[in-house]
Amino acid sequence: MAEYGSVPIVSKKLAKRSPPLVIFGITFGDSSFLDYEPDTKLKVKQDDLLVFFRQMSVMLKSGVPLAQGLELLAENMTNKKFGACIYDISRKLSGGEDLSSCLSSYPRIFAPITVGLIEAGEAGGILSKVLERLALLLEAQSKIKGQIKGALIYPIAVLVLAVTISLALLIFIVPTFDDMFKSMGAELPALTGLMLSLSRVVTSVGFFIGAPIICFIVTYLFNTSYATKSGRLFFDNLFLKIPLFGDLLLKSEIASMSDTLSTLINSGISLVEAIERCINASNNAVIREALNRSISLITQGQELSFALSTSKVMPKLLVSMVKIGEETGALSFMLENICNFYKREVEEAVTVLTKAMEPTVIFVVAAIVGTIVISLYLPMFDLINQMG
Repeated sequence: MAEYGSVPIVSKKLAKRSPPLVIFGITFGDSSFLDYEPDTKLKVKQDDLLVFFRQMSVMLKSGVPLAQGLELLAENMTNKKFGACIYDISRKLSGGEDLSSCLSSYPRIFAPITVGLIEAGEAGGILSKVLERLALLLEAQSKIKGQIKGALIYPIAVLVLAVTISLALLIFIVPTFDDMFKSMGAELPALTGLMLSLSRVVTSVGFFIGAPIICFIVTYLFNTSYATKSGRLFFDNLFLKIPLFGDLLLKSEIASMSDTLSTLINSGISLVEAIERCINASNNAVIREALNRSISLITQGQELSFALSTSKVMPKLLVSMVKIGEETGALSFMLENICNFYKREVEEAVTVLTKAMEPTVIFVVAAIVGTIVISLYLPMFDLINQMG
């Protein structure tokens, strides 16, 4: 049983009277988290977890007993509900429980991979080192997610704007031209007739009732299908085949997988167990299926490089680098290099995607708005030609 130090049991009233304490430049003493009950269903932002593990590592290295350090961190948290959970963990530690066991009580905050790393750190006596690596792992994953989100924000925002402008033209502008064309009695070009028909559909009562219903049905069917194993596998495979975006998703998954594997192996966890925890950490069903097959082959005596080579989704470069790591006896080191390589690839892919999307989205917006405008002026040009 690991020893983490003790935390004095205090009442809420007494805790609130405790004088502030300054450690590492941080002032502690706010016990308002005691107003909240620990919530096992609570979810916490990844950035909050990153800061939490980094501060834990610093405290351990500085000789602060873990249970006491956790109580101090709980007092300093802006998220008081999270603070209540951490304070509950510190009390359990004082009661003699292991940290990994305490963290597993909050599965929505601390993922299985996190608990596994902590457990390995406890067993190997390198808890502070594992906490630091865990913070670096979360930081890398957070950076990758941020890059992907950043690459998608601009095109999504522009497309939403394009749809809004198009609907505004069809609802408010096109109907006025419709009335004018009817009064003229002129024969309308096919494009103009199509646009007027589309405007009548959009401005009809049936559209305002039917469109939300159709959107709801499509969303429901997608969510229902995506919740199944086969549906998740189908859509995740489809996402990976989207030009530019699919390549970015795959590279980000490989970077996270390599980083996680390296961290787990360096912490003393066996290869098979490390892969199992990577499966739980992955967000893509195609990657998870490939890793599942790898476990089966490794338990049969095959090497990781061979197991990965049987998957169509794993790049040949990844397989080759893993094979070199196995042959040189430096698999963990090679996985770190793979992670760094694919992190750079993600950054380059984000740059390429952003540069490619900007002109593409602008062209699409211009094409949509331009088509609507041209369709409205075609009858006028025809009329002018007839008069001439």
